Amino acid sequence: MGTTAISPDPQRTDPALLAAISLTSFSALLLELALTRLFSVVLFYHFAFLAISVALLGLGAGGVFAYLRRQWLTRFETRRLAAALCTINAAAIFLALEIVLHVPVSLELSRWNLFRLTALYLASAVPFFFTGLIFSVVFARETRHVTRLYGADLLGGAMACLAVVPLLNWIGGPNAVLFAGFTSGVAALVWKRKHVKRGPGFLIWGYQHFDLQAVAPALLLLLIVFNHSGRFIDVIYAKGIFRDRSWVEFAKWNAISRVEVDNQGGAKAVVIDADASTYIMNADPRQWHGTDWEKNLMSAPPALANVLRPRGDFAIIGPGGGVDVLRALANGSPNVTGIEINPIIADTVMRERYADYSFHLYERPEVHMHVTDGRSFVRNSHEQYDVIQMTLVDTWASTAAGAFALSENSLYTADAFREYFQHLKPDGMIAITRWEFHQPREALRVVSVAMEALHQLGTSNPARHFIVVSEGELNEDGIPVVVLAKKSPFSPEEEAAVIGHLEEYDDLQPLFLPSAPGENPFSALIAGNDPWAFARAYAYNVAPVTDNAPFFFFTLKTSQILGDEGLREGIDWKVNLGVVVLGMVLLISLAAVLVFLILPMILGAGGDGGPAFSRRWISLLYFVAVGLGYILVEIAFIQRFVLFLGHPTYALTVVIFLLLLSSGAGSLVSRRWLPEPARVWLPLLLLVAAICVHVLVLPALLNALVGLPFVLKLLISGVLLIPLGVAMGMPFPTGLRALAGMPVPESAAQEASAGNAVEWAWAMNAASSVLGSVLAMVIAIHWGLNFTLACGAAAYLAAVALSRTLVPAQPTLKS
Repeated sequence: MGTTAISPDPQRTDPALLAAISLTSFSALLLELALTRLFSVVLFYHFAFLAISVALLGLGAGGVFAYLRRQWLTRFETRRLAAALCTINAAAIFLALEIVLHVPVSLELSRWNLFRLTALYLASAVPFFFTGLIFSVVFARETRHVTRLYGADLLGGAMACLAVVPLLNWIGGPNAVLFAGFTSGVAALVWKRKHVKRGPGFLIWGYQHFDLQAVAPALLLLLIVFNHSGRFIDVIYAKGIFRDRSWVEFAKWNAISRVEVDNQGGAKAVVIDADASTYIMNADPRQWHGTDWEKNLMSAPPALANVLRPRGDFAIIGPGGGVDVLRALANGSPNVTGIEINPIIADTVMRERYADYSFHLYERPEVHMHVTDGRSFVRNSHEQYDVIQMTLVDTWASTAAGAFALSENSLYTADAFREYFQHLKPDGMIAITRWEFHQPREALRVVSVAMEALHQLGTSNPARHFIVVSEGELNEDGIPVVVLAKKSPFSPEEEAAVIGHLEEYDDLQPLFLPSAPGENPFSALIAGNDPWAFARAYAYNVAPVTDNAPFFFFTLKTSQILGDEGLREGIDWKVNLGVVVLGMVLLISLAAVLVFLILPMILGAGGDGGPAFSRRWISLLYFVAVGLGYILVEIAFIQRFVLFLGHPTYALTVVIFLLLLSSGAGSLVSRRWLPEPARVWLPLLLLVAAICVHVLVLPALLNALVGLPFVLKLLISGVLLIPLGVAMGMPFPTGLRALAGMPVPESAAQEASAGNAVEWAWAMNAASSVLGSVLAMVIAIHWGLNFTLACGAAAYLAAVALSRTLVPAQPTLKS
């Protein structure tokens, strides 16, 4: 029996079309999120931020190509073209993964390194180019259904946000990228589905014939299955260095990091994202006296907390392989609470695979391990501690949240220190160990932050509340320095105990003692009792940081960013490199936007743009403003919700999921609620007002509710973000309808004109989002998250003014 195609209802959107759009969007956003995780391993965590710009650039470039080659593209039927592009995209994703894994990019600021970074940037953008081309063509040809298509697009992206965490946990970073390729291949098959009639009385979806496009997703799925443990595709170069896998005994990915255990001459080191490392303790705390373990661990600066509180209750944030836990137990602590954020380290490594090697350190009755964020745990805890300790908690490894998101995770803010002090016993102390240099900045900033917290708690002059000790002389390479900040003044007996320990271990050098402050930046800061004034006059930015701008590790002042060659030699160069990287990304993004978006559009419009093209420039600025507003608000909310939800991965997933899902709903209802596109100013004004309210209320509200159970916090996140997301989903599709002169095209000529405008709007929106993704972090670093949100409100306010320029396109009349 034959089959006959059924013509779809022109007023009804084909469900197969919506499903194909959602799958294509799912693949693109999953690729973006997986690349951020991968970039933080093979490059440095700062470069993870590239993925956002890469994705937006590729999407915009696809729109430009659709505009420039629109006559050539008209030769292809929409769904067949989309199916072919999705199949090509599946292969492009595999090739992009190979390039990312095999192109070494180091810390070196050279032309050759910049060339390799740019090559990686552009290669990673290719899959997004094909996605942008698909969306531009479909949106331009289906303008009558643009609100539903945009809603399906956002829904697919929202589903990718839900999928990325379990996929990273189950199959790892490289396989998550391959899964994005597999999804693109499946989307190709969905694009080729058509309404067909077979037999009397019912409809089915089916294929007219089998083709080779089914091979691509099948091959990628098989590769994912066989590569489950990284046997075929895994990290080759990390931080520009070839990874010798012969050292690796164990490796596993999750949404937080890639963790491996290396055998380094008999010692076992936990290596996080091929960068930060922590050794697994291989000593019995009951039999360590007189051993090398005791000598080595007690000669380190953090041991001063154990000297002063040998039998105290310890809360250790980021215990890693158990150095601080072992030291506390061996000195007699009856109660050690460990707060480790990564379950691979706390559970898989320390309590499973290497439990015997570590003498079951984390399973001892005195040790209470919690897998959660340190700041959230301390805030929710009802316990009082003698010591709250953080030793070199270097969160250089990034999550999918991108640059500065995990590193600046609010552990080192004045707000956090105030909470630490509030959870100490009356004579308790915090013990923070950081790297320090010949010209101090990191441990010095710890003192600055602790001083501000003590001021806020009512201590007018905390000079006798500090002890600072280093492991040797300060140098440019960096050495560990411990800052002990006590809730009450150190007593003469406590200071004498510290001096006695320093005499026993002469490698330890005092930088500040209450009775012997010395002459150095630490004593000057503490004696001045004004950290803000000290920071203004000091060479580095060591001012106290707050939850509004939690960029503790960013110690450079503007004049130093590229001028001080000495910074490139210290350990903190890889931290301060983030600022340089943001600048490099901004320059690359500007160049890419100019070369791949703006110039092609201008040159391509020369033949047929004419006066009408010139008149539309101002109207297209509306889409620039909307794109800037969306990305500024989105990134600011991701940062703001990190502390509330307890981890950047959760913040990224929850915030983007809720915003995309609710924005998709806003797109779908915009046609009904805004039948006249000219009324788009209404949701824009509501957005401006809502964002301003969030600026004033959100920090205090999230701070008050952070102690609630996680499920309740998810519900609160939905209440706060969904109404905003619905409004944020209306301006873009409503603007497209205004450009197209819809709701329903009256002629093919009008729809073609609308299509050209849609391609332009798509590219301009993408270009502004590329730049806005970088500007959001630049603004946050210098002026804080509240100011970033305020800039998002300003962008939407500009869109209100520009919305008046949206004039429906008129069909060209021929005589």
